[in-house]
Formats: sequence, structure tokens, C-alpha cells
Amino acid sequence: MPGPLQGVRVIELAGIGPGPFACMLLADLGADVLRIDRPGGSALRLNGPDLLARGRPSVAMNLKSPAAVAAVLHLVESADVLLEGNRPGVTERLGLGPDACLERNPRLVYARMTGWGQDGPWASYVGHDINYAGLTGALAAIGEPGRKPVPPLNLVADFGGGALYCVVGVLAALTERATSGQGQVVDAAMVDGATSLMTMFYAMAAGGAWQDRRGSNLLDGGAPFYDTYACAEGGYVAVGALEPQFWAEVVAVLALPDAPGQWDVAQWPALRDLLAATFLTKTRDEWATVFEGRPACVTPVLSLTEARSHPHLSERAVTVEVDGVPQPAPAPRFSRTPADAPTSPPDVGADTRTALSAWGLSADELEALATANAI
Repeated sequence: MPGPLQGVRVIELAGIGPGPFACMLLADLGADVLRIDRPGGSALRLNGPDLLARGRPSVAMNLKSPAAVAAVLHLVESADVLLEGNRPGVTERLGLGPDACLERNPRLVYARMTGWGQDGPWASYVGHDINYAGLTGALAAIGEPGRKPVPPLNLVADFGGGALYCVVGVLAALTERATSGQGQVVDAAMVDGATSLMTMFYAMAAGGAWQDRRGSNLLDGGAPFYDTYACAEGGYVAVGALEPQFWAEVVAVLALPDAPGQWDVAQWPALRDLLAATFLTKTRDEWATVFEGRPACVTPVLSLTEARSHPHLSERAVTVEVDGVPQPAPAPRFSRTPADAPTSPPDVGADTRTALSAWGLSADELEALATANAI
């Protein structure tokens, strides 16, 4: 696969969620990623194809076997990156910790993806996105006033604060290595990344412009000009008219000349009621037509299925179909080194011998691994 990361070799010690997503992004951008799966795959299985495993071969190895560990250390010698998502201490106990790997290859970037980080009193605790987002204050800020917090899928900690920050760390370490010639360990903790994503809200709180009350602020649905509204016959529109010129356009299109002032906070409840009643007079698609091309920041709220066929997303090919399965296209885009469409995720262990051979293991070494039940 071409792309700006062509030539970068990555070993993935397969896990679930953010680690595979980070490696999917690296593969999407052209890196040669070798995914080392547990025999039989992950204990957490979802219906449908594992799209997070797309674009790279799967090798099934028993990492509790000394022969498998020795083989991985051999692979590390020619790798640029190793990415793992185990709890702290697990890879050390396997014999594949940072010290062992960097001893074999001092230029290696060793990326560690965890929820709580490599140190601290909660480092060894279990958790998932909802736990990390909950501890950082992000989850408490999402939802309606007086109602319980709403999980924002698992986008905030797993994929936003975890995988994306891990990829940034890997790319930064690779860039630094070009000058120093040395690798290093990247500690990508989801609580760190999710907190970093909240930087603007920390700033607003410091200036007195953010309250620790859900649904009471500018960007959490508290402002009536930044919220969603129900339409006739079901469906919703999203209103994001923050700037005065956009709000003026909303008022003009909706024919609400007597609407309360945008920043008259005391009148926000009345303004919300007025907007809610107005949007109920047409269907979502009718409002989409009314606001089409108008500088008002009013758009339809689409489902996953509807989004794929929207004219703008369709023309940009934001999603692609691979072997009959619709899925997101690689992002971002590059003018000179564009990435190909991804390949379908393989079955666990489908590429064990061919991929290990491509990474330099001989036929005799593969046979020895098979005899030792390491592959």
C-alpha cells in the first residue's frame, strides 16, 4: 500500500479498541504493519467484520512460548515501531518489554497504549472508555441538564484521547529519531489524551465562561443556538450558529424577527421554546432543503446509513466499499502520496507463514516455531 508512511515497519501486539485503531491508521497511511494475534483471536468479539484489523496481515503466535518471544525479538531488529496495549508490566513478564526490545533495536519506537498510563495508583486497574472519560470530567459534561451523563460512544477516550494521541506520539518519536538516531518509549494514556482534548473547556472555566453543570454552557447544548431540534415526522436538525452573522441568517430563514437576543442568557429558555416550535413545522429533509447553501450552520442529523449517501460525503468518497462492506476511507488525504483503499481484515492467523517470511524468517525458523507450537 502506498502512502506517506511507506517503508515504516510496525509490529502490533494485537489488543482491542484503541490499539488496533491506531495500527489501522498507520496501515491506512502506508506503514507495513505486522499484526500479531493471539491464537483464536480476542476474547471480546463483535458481530461483523473486524474493520479495525483491516489493511495488514494477521500472524497467530502464542506469546507464552519462549520460541515465539524469541521470534518477535528477532522481528524487532528490523522494525521501526512496536505498539502494544496491555496493562503495565504484561509485556515485561512476557520478555517483550521496552528494555528487551530496545536492547535489540535502539532505534525502535515502543508505543504503549493504556487507559490509566504506565504509573500512578490506578495504573494496574481495569477500565474502558466510559471509565476514563468519566474520571477526566469529559463524561460529566455530556448530556441534558438534570439527566444522567450520556456516553459519547467510545470516541472520547478510546479513539480520540487514546489512539489518535498514540499515533501522534509515534510520528513525533519517528521524526525525532531522524535527528538523534535513537528510539524511545511512548506512554499513550487515555486519561492524558482525554484531558488534553478538554483544553478549551479548562480555558473557558478559568475565564468564568464554563459551569460544572451539564447542559448549561455554550457547547454542551445549553445555548439554544448550539443544539439539536426535533422536526415533524421524526428526525432532527443540528444548529451551530455561534457567530452573530450565522445567527442572523437563522433568524432570517426562520422568519423570527422578534426572537430574543442571541446572548440574552435570561431569555435562552424562551428562545429555545421558540426554535423548538418552529422546527416542528417542517420535516428534517424539508429544513435541509430550506437551509441548503445558506450561511446559517444548520444541517440535518443523519444516521450512519444516511450519511454514506449524502451528496457531499458521497462525492468526496468519505466512505468506501471493500469486498461489499461499507467503511470509512483512509484519512487525512495527501496530494503527493495518497493512500490506496484499505484491504479487508484477514481471519486471525491467515497470514502467519507468508507474513513472517516477508519479514525475514526462514523456512527452517518457521518450521521450528510450528514444532514448538509457537505459531
